[in-house]
Amino acid sequence: MDERPKVRTTEGILQGRRRQGHAVFRGISYAEPPVGSLRFAAPVQPHHWDGTLQAAEFGPVVPLSLPIDVDETGGTDWLTLNVCTPDPGATGLPVLVWFPVGGYVAATSSDPTYDPTALAAGGLVVVSVNSRVGAEGFAFLDDAPPNRGFLDQIAALEWVQRNISSFGGDPGQVTVGGVSAGAGSVAALLTMKPARSLFRRAITHSVPGMHATAALARETTAALAKRLGVAPTASALRDIEPWRLAAEVTSLNAGLHAYRERWGRITESGTSLCPVIDGEVLSETPWPALTHGRASGIELLVGHTRDEFRLFSVTTGRRGSFTDEDARAALDLLAPPPHGADAYRSAHPQATPEELLEAVYSDAFFRMPSLQLGEANAAAGGASYLFELRWPSPARGGILGACHSLDIPLAFGTLNGPIGTALIGDPPTPEAFAVSRELQQSWIDFVTYGTPGWAAYQPDQQLTRVLDATPETRPYPEQASRHIWSDHHPAPFDLPTPGRHP
Repeated sequence: MDERPKVRTTEGILQGRRRQGHAVFRGISYAEPPVGSLRFAAPVQPHHWDGTLQAAEFGPVVPLSLPIDVDETGGTDWLTLNVCTPDPGATGLPVLVWFPVGGYVAATSSDPTYDPTALAAGGLVVVSVNSRVGAEGFAFLDDAPPNRGFLDQIAALEWVQRNISSFGGDPGQVTVGGVSAGAGSVAALLTMKPARSLFRRAITHSVPGMHATAALARETTAALAKRLGVAPTASALRDIEPWRLAAEVTSLNAGLHAYRERWGRITESGTSLCPVIDGEVLSETPWPALTHGRASGIELLVGHTRDEFRLFSVTTGRRGSFTDEDARAALDLLAPPPHGADAYRSAHPQATPEELLEAVYSDAFFRMPSLQLGEANAAAGGASYLFELRWPSPARGGILGACHSLDIPLAFGTLNGPIGTALIGDPPTPEAFAVSRELQQSWIDFVTYGTPGWAAYQPDQQLTRVLDATPETRPYPEQASRHIWSDHHPAPFDLPTPGRHP
């Protein structure tokens, strides 16, 4: 077996390496580096090269807007992807393209949580993609195309169509997937005509209801530019060093509550920059596009965790401290108008303020957007397979519950990685391994055959796979929330109407 496998792509020859029995190719450019005159521009197809290009190391980290230490010196070739294949000499293998986007402020395909080894062992070719995030990907600039992060993802999918057969994959059997903002990216791609011919199926975990109107996006971008002392244009922002720009986004996001009266609901999302309903790249949110037939349905695996918001309340140190006033503010801001706040109180008469707050945050940002994406996809003629992860993590004394992101190390089988250890505990319990095997096999079956192993969701039965120590398929478990939100698709963040609560 060749320890340094080679493949020929349309751009040139790549040499990867063997890792745990699979052929791995890393740091492959699917577009030119978006710097200089290409900064804030649509992605440009990469140049051809002569000879053999080494593809053994991950590409540079995309400038991200999180208060964490990362290597900022790796270069500017941010638009790269990685391929792990069981056999580059094979033909017709199913393909999973993973978008590791978090909060629309980070995209790190090198994160060991997304190690594709276990999925490749199940017969999948796994592609992970870096794309622009934060200001580079989503700042709304009059002299630049909007939603550049989505344009990057489309460019990566075009690369897959051109080249994945050289790695043993079937370009007609491509599934796109993501969690959180990665799932939001996939949901957007479902409705974008240039993207739909590039994949067949989709996996979305914890779809966020996060989009901004052009009016709001213009204000948030202007506020960012003002902090830097420049105009809110691509021509002006090109003079700002990329990592400095990313750091300023981090700083702006840390102080979002100061803008609550002016910017409304987006200040509760943790980010000032998110996809924009721009009328050009993204004309509307996915839910009405699918529900009203402006986009066709697809084979979709969609779900969420039971305790989505718990991760954020624990990691910010707020768990156990939320007050009646906190709950009232959350319900007034996030529950669907006009009577959503009262509906939550009626549905949960014994709930503590913290439980009410966690319920409305979980619903508004992840649970209901996920459920409603599945329902909208079914209405558009697709087959939606719904799940809820209810298995509570035993880590940290069980305080995390079935929190946001817990499902990802379970699906990838990376329980012993840094995120897996933090969310699941060390060592993982037998229950953790059992839940992981079920979810991982569901992914493999879905990518390969189009079904994860349980019945599709239908409005009358609402069958949902509930992943727990003893899994079962039963009607959707969050019925109270479903009824409260039944007539309310996630609306784009907007500037509040004068005279009304934001």
